[in-house]
Amino acid sequence: MSASSSSKLSLYGGIAANVAIAASKFVAAYLTGSSAMLSEGIHSLVDTGNGGLLLYGMSRSQRPPDAQHPFGHGKELYFWALIVAVLIFAIGGGMSFYEGIKHIEHPEPLEDPLWNYIVLGVSILFEGAAAGLAIRALLENQQGGSSFWHTLRTSRDPAVFASVLENVAAVAGLLVALLGVFLGHLLHNPSLDGAASVVIGLLLMGVAVLLVARTKALLVGEGASAETVLQVQNLALQMPGVALVRPPLTMYLAPDDVVLALDVDFDDHLTAAQVEAAVVAVQNTIRAARPEFKRIFIEAKSLANRA
Repeated sequence: MSASSSSKLSLYGGIAANVAIAASKFVAAYLTGSSAMLSEGIHSLVDTGNGGLLLYGMSRSQRPPDAQHPFGHGKELYFWALIVAVLIFAIGGGMSFYEGIKHIEHPEPLEDPLWNYIVLGVSILFEGAAAGLAIRALLENQQGGSSFWHTLRTSRDPAVFASVLENVAAVAGLLVALLGVFLGHLLHNPSLDGAASVVIGLLLMGVAVLLVARTKALLVGEGASAETVLQVQNLALQMPGVALVRPPLTMYLAPDDVVLALDVDFDDHLTAAQVEAAVVAVQNTIRAARPEFKRIFIEAKSLANRA
C-alpha cells in the first residue's frame, strides 16, 4: 500500500469512528448532564470535520502544475493542516475549556453514570482502532533506526502526523473523561466532571500548538534533514567528473515532492557534452536513491564557463 493510500485509509477510519462516537457522546451528555461527555462530543465532532479538511487538502494538493503554480499545489495540504490546528485550538480546546469552567462554577448533579461508561468504553475501542491505523501509516514511513517520536516529529505528511496526534489525544481525552465521571460519582462532587473537561480542553490546545508549529515550518519552506542532504552531496561527489559539490539547497513542496538545487564544479578537462552527460547522471543517481526529489536543478560551473 502506498503512503498516500495509507494516509487516506487512516483518515477515513478516523472520520467513520468519530461520526458514530460524536452522536453517542452527545446523547449520553444529554441523558446524564456530564460536562466531560459534552466536551468529548465536541472533540469528536471537530475531529470529524478535521479529517474531512485533511482529505480535501490532499485532493487539492494533487492537482497538476499550471501557469500560475509551476511547482504544483502540494503546499495546499500544509495550509489545510494549519486550518485544522486552528480549529482544534479554538473549537475543540476552547469550547471544552469553557464548558469545564462553567460546570465548575455552576455544578449540576450527575445522573446515572451507566450511559457514560458504556459510551466511553465503546469510544475508547473505536478511537483506539483509529489511532492504530494512523500510527501504522506513520510507521510505514519510518526509516531504520528512527524512534517513533523522531518519526512523528520529523514527518512531512500532515495527513499522517495530524491524524496520529488527534487520535492519540482523543484516546487520552476519553480516559480523562472516564476518570472525571468516575471520581465525580464516587466523591459526589460534580465539579470534578467539569475539571476533567478543563483538562481535555488544555490537552487539545497543546496538540493544536504542536500542529501549528509543525505545519508552519513546512509552509515557510522546510528543507530535507541533515542526513538526507549529506547523502545527496556524497552521491553527487561519487559521480565521475565531479570535482566539488557545495551544500545542497532543498525545500518540501509536498510530503513526497522535494525540490533540490545543486552547485557543482566539474573537472576542467570535460567537454560541454561530457558535462551535460554528467549532469544527467547525477540527477538519475539521486532520483534512484531518493525518489522524493522530483525537481533537481544543477548549476554546472564548467558548463557555464563553456557557454
